[in-house]
Amino acid sequence: MAEWAAKRFWTDVSCVPEGAGFAVYLDTRPVRTPAKAPLILPTLALAQAVAAEWLAQDSKIDPLTMPHTRSANAALDKVAPQRAAVESMIADYCGTDLLCYRAPAPAGLIAAQSAAWDPLLGWARAEYGAALNVTTGVMPVAQPALALSALTGVMAAMGDFDIVAFHDLVSLSGSFVLGLAVARGHIAPETGWTLSRTDEDWQARQWGLDDEAAEKAAQKQAAFLHAHLFLTLANQEAKHNSAP
Repeated sequence: MAEWAAKRFWTDVSCVPEGAGFAVYLDTRPVRTPAKAPLILPTLALAQAVAAEWLAQDSKIDPLTMPHTRSANAALDKVAPQRAAVESMIADYCGTDLLCYRAPAPAGLIAAQSAAWDPLLGWARAEYGAALNVTTGVMPVAQPALALSALTGVMAAMGDFDIVAFHDLVSLSGSFVLGLAVARGHIAPETGWTLSRTDEDWQARQWGLDDEAAEKAAQKQAAFLHAHLFLTLANQEAKHNSAP
């Protein structure tokens, strides 16, 4: 994969209007995805973010420092060719939404979950007519088909770049409703992440948090916040159709 060569070969990075969006050029060479598809970004804002990642590379290229590029690659190489399968994967979280599964005890955790999650379920009910069932424990609870359809149906209007970000908002939080609330701007991403960690934070207050768990949580939080930023950049201006 030329774009992931071990050493930097370019001196200039530019954003160029191309096709339905904007391409990123390394000198005179357009960036392509790992599957060799043209990397066409839906907005100039996102193209500039991708270009900045390439410009920031030193003599050796480190893909781990290029989250916008990696997410854009995923939109074109993974989402676009199998859109229905990706939507189905995300929809599965709706049927087992974190917000619907509550602890049977202790009272403090029960209260914390209710305070954090009930308002989000109320928002889903008011905004989408989706009244989800809440249960105690981990045994599966069936959700109304109409509620699931109302919620998952929102993905039809999302572009492929949106779906990449939405997938991460949902999978990292464990909640379709919470991910949707962040994606729709109902709650801030930082707030959304904190609400998704209600159980873990409550346990940490009781017993403390070890360094390894804290590091993993920080990595997930960074990925969650990146997903929101990627979604924002992909919609920052008059958006082109992101489907190839």
